[in-house]
Amino acid sequence: MAMFQYFPNNYVWNLSVDIAIESGARIGEIEEMCRPLLEAAQSGEDAGTPQFMREWVKMADKLVVLAAEDEALGRHLSAGTKLQRASLYYITAERMQGQGTPERNATFAKGQDSFRRAMALGQENAERVEIAIPGGMVPGVFTQAPGKAPVVVFVNGLDSCKELLYWTGLPQALLRRGISTLCIDQPGSGEALRSGGLHATHESERWATPVVDWLEKLAGVDATRIGLSGISLGGYFVPRAVAFEPRVAAAAVWGANHDWAEVQQKRLRREGENPVPHYWNHVMWVFGAKDMDEFLDKAAGMTLEGILDRITVPFLVTHGDNDRQIGRDYAHRTYDQLVNSPKRELKFFTEREGGVEHVGVDNMSFGRDFIADWLAEALGGHVA
Repeated sequence: MAMFQYFPNNYVWNLSVDIAIESGARIGEIEEMCRPLLEAAQSGEDAGTPQFMREWVKMADKLVVLAAEDEALGRHLSAGTKLQRASLYYITAERMQGQGTPERNATFAKGQDSFRRAMALGQENAERVEIAIPGGMVPGVFTQAPGKAPVVVFVNGLDSCKELLYWTGLPQALLRRGISTLCIDQPGSGEALRSGGLHATHESERWATPVVDWLEKLAGVDATRIGLSGISLGGYFVPRAVAFEPRVAAAAVWGANHDWAEVQQKRLRREGENPVPHYWNHVMWVFGAKDMDEFLDKAAGMTLEGILDRITVPFLVTHGDNDRQIGRDYAHRTYDQLVNSPKRELKFFTEREGGVEHVGVDNMSFGRDFIADWLAEALGGHVA
């Protein structure tokens, strides 16, 4: 199975398109948005992103108008469906821009507003929550399973947001297995960065511990069955958090990220693919660094070396066999160092099934279902 490549030889742009498709985009809308961009995409991953924003925002704006027409007729479910796609297109357009791009903040805000209205009108099992942490708050989307249920905290990567986490389908897959989900924008991602000014830290327990504190107080949560899962750079944040937060009962990563500090050195040598355009400006923004030297200093702590023996709970490591951003060896290194986990598992998604690219963007269904089943088994949900 291969990654869908609308734009020849432009991995970063194709990654955004594939994420959108896996998140619920309609193929006819993809065609309408992307056809005018074919020439611009030939100029590289950074050039042409303003045109990308213009076309994707134009489609999102149209969907907002169509949703308003549905809402005026009392057709709230239909309005919610259109607003979900509008939100997706706004967020995708914003994700492609460099920091400081005009209209970036306004576009993200439109994506947030469309998502919240979509959840309300569509009667989705998705409640917005805000969790206090030192220096600010972590926003989240909470999906509640019936009864006093186990819960999984779903953690972003470098350039994702809680809405994209919700659209992976993992919260819905876990709900079917009797498990609640809390998708969060941890510091350095989504709203926490854009609205709250919270920058990423290699010490992910700084925000994970307050999140666990908050969950323990919820009547509908079984505090003995709190799990963590992370996607992409979440493959670093989650193991680090579990190593220093003993109340987590099980964890799974959707893409390993054992030594992100080392990955930065490889990217300086132009080895492997980048996840977003304007990459170095993006990571400096995420970590609150004024220049490259300060960023590399802050990123130096982003390694799991020497801490994974602290983990004493079940742990799943998954990885795409053809991940062009983070090599297979990082998955092996994380798994090999989980020496005190009573149930550790390493799963590579191969050509036989699919999901071979970074976090399975060629087909996220395999990663979603495997992780949902594994977490259900580890946390006492159900798989049948």
